[in-house]
Amino acid sequence: MSVSESFRDYVLEQLGCMGQVTAKSMFGGVGLYFDGLFFGLIANDTLYFKVDDSNRPDYEAAGMGPFKPYGDMSYAMQYYEVPVEVLENHQSLPLWAKKALAVARRKLPVGKKKGGK
Repeated sequence: MSVSESFRDYVLEQLGCMGQVTAKSMFGGVGLYFDGLFFGLIANDTLYFKVDDSNRPDYEAAGMGPFKPYGDMSYAMQYYEVPVEVLENHQSLPLWAKKALAVARRKLPVGKKKGGK
């Protein structure tokens, strides 16, 4: 589960439209954070955003699947692959990222919620 520096930098540049997104190395991949919320990850030079029932249909409609940390035979995590067309689109990407942030915010324990809704 490697991440090239060039892909990491590209993703951060694309997400720059949202403000300060930080990347932290973790388990061979990269975790993406905004305002302290873990909302995405990069693994094998692929971007994934956090999902739940509110935004998962967007990914499924685009033919995208879940992140499986140990290959196709492993369990699926609640992060789905972001379509390349979305990653490359400065209008679509912030919308998808904001939905992932909303999911991350909802998953926080009561009393830890940040940034409103």
